[in-house]
Amino acid sequence: MKVKNIIYLIAVTILSAACREQEKIQFIGQTQGSYYSITYYDIENRDFKREIDSIFKAIDYSVSLWNDSSIIRRINANDNDVTVNSIFIESFNLAQKASEISDGAFDATIGPLVSAWGFHYKNGMDMTNERVDSIKQLIDYKKVRIEDGKLIKDNPLMTLDFNAVAQGYTSDCIGKFLSSKGINNYLVDVGGEILAHGNKPNRDSWIIGIEKPSESFNSERNIQIKIKLQNQAIVTSGNYRKYIERNGKRYSHSINPKTGFPAEQSLLSATIVTETAAWADCLATICMITGKDKALELLKTQEGVEAYFIYTDENNQFQTYATDGFKKIIVK
Repeated sequence: MKVKNIIYLIAVTILSAACREQEKIQFIGQTQGSYYSITYYDIENRDFKREIDSIFKAIDYSVSLWNDSSIIRRINANDNDVTVNSIFIESFNLAQKASEISDGAFDATIGPLVSAWGFHYKNGMDMTNERVDSIKQLIDYKKVRIEDGKLIKDNPLMTLDFNAVAQGYTSDCIGKFLSSKGINNYLVDVGGEILAHGNKPNRDSWIIGIEKPSESFNSERNIQIKIKLQNQAIVTSGNYRKYIERNGKRYSHSINPKTGFPAEQSLLSATIVTETAAWADCLATICMITGKDKALELLKTQEGVEAYFIYTDENNQFQTYATDGFKKIIVK
């Protein structure tokens, strides 16, 4: 065969592939105590549900507090035979980084407090000031480390909680997998931790809605604003759906490691847009603990991060704040 004929055949093949429509594939289900929704477009119409399920299982086995045999549950129970894997190490390192930049406002050793307040799989305690002060002695990210494949705790009563990392980390892992298969256009949403890549076949950007704060966890969901997203992640953390009520008072799930009590802030929700869902997850959590003003100071030190806050003013009226970069992606 002549060279020009080979070139002609290659050109025809490329043209034929380009003209084929990208098929939309979508999976929806339950995972990590929440939902997931994965949408991608693929010329070859490949079904990766089995591989994606394997990713969910691997992460569940590593860092889920609802899996009795997970690595994190075994570490929390002081099982000396457990060796950490790459998923655990990456989650741990992300949490430690978040702790360092926030001066401990984010702390993966928050586990004993989260359990005591009743946000884990156990019923909560009667949280007196004395009990909180006692449990706070177990909270310090500087007293845990990984050595030779083992998680070392200075105090065996310390426990870890990666809930502010795991879902965002899962979205990132699924995104990496899809990219490795040559899929360039996808939207991965694991419990609201969203990673968007590429766009839709018609070149439209992915459109994401940010929820308006509600009165309670079962209130109707309404959209505050919509944004367009491409090759970025977005995570919103809010206190209006995840809470407990005791003696007529509502307590947020965002617990301040320094005080030992759920954070009481005028900030109702923090939305972070950045490169990865795991880091957006960490930063959004930090914002809800520190409050708006301290959060904005911290975010100024982070490159490639945009934010949108919904908060109440001194008259208890809803207000919003958006960074300049965030304003550019709002859909008018």
